[in-house]
Amino acid sequence: MTPTTPTPTPTPTHSLADPRIKAALSRLFEGAEQDDATSARMDADLPGGFAPLSPQEQADAAAEIYMPISAAGGTLLYNLVRAVRPATVVEFGMSFGISTLYLAAAVRDNGAGRVVTTELSADKIAAARATFAEAGLDDLITVLPGDARDTLGALDTPPDLLLLDGWKDLCLPVLRLLEPRLRPGTLVVADDVDLPNLRPYLDHVRDPANGYESVTFPVEDGMEISCRL
Repeated sequence: MTPTTPTPTPTPTHSLADPRIKAALSRLFEGAEQDDATSARMDADLPGGFAPLSPQEQADAAAEIYMPISAAGGTLLYNLVRAVRPATVVEFGMSFGISTLYLAAAVRDNGAGRVVTTELSADKIAAARATFAEAGLDDLITVLPGDARDTLGALDTPPDLLLLDGWKDLCLPVLRLLEPRLRPGTLVVADDVDLPNLRPYLDHVRDPANGYESVTFPVEDGMEISCRL
């Protein structure tokens, strides 16, 4: 009998096909399916809502909520990073790290670059760091704990691509903090354009006088993609 030759395991053609990254994303998206139930429980615990809380208090209260980017949105981010080939990707609002995985996967496939991300919740930071190690991407990701308005002020290099996906009322202040250092051609991406708290930010990047060319991409709740002119 002629011995059968074992079928070789196919080599992933890109990082999103890496079994470790696929498993991490699948687990995180599965956890995010409980967000509605968790939010309903939080609403019962916080009858006054988030409005009276500081950003840190909001982050602590929402420590169990994933608030994920969609899979389609993550793929869009991956494609943007592959195309732009940024040396430094900056993310405001890591949460459990779903969007960070897409960004770092693209950076790895580009062969150069890094992701700098920010988060207020200590619980989410611990969970995300474990996930990044599990996915084999931890060497490409720097997590800055604390308020992004403080931590990003000390950034050693300007971002070449900026993702704004933290508290929506802070997206414009974070952009203004980094704006003087944005080079022409820098992409700025904001998620959830349908949320009313993002309106001041959208008004800013959609006004030609502020130096952006901006377009809304129709993925899930909408992503605003703005190019610094």
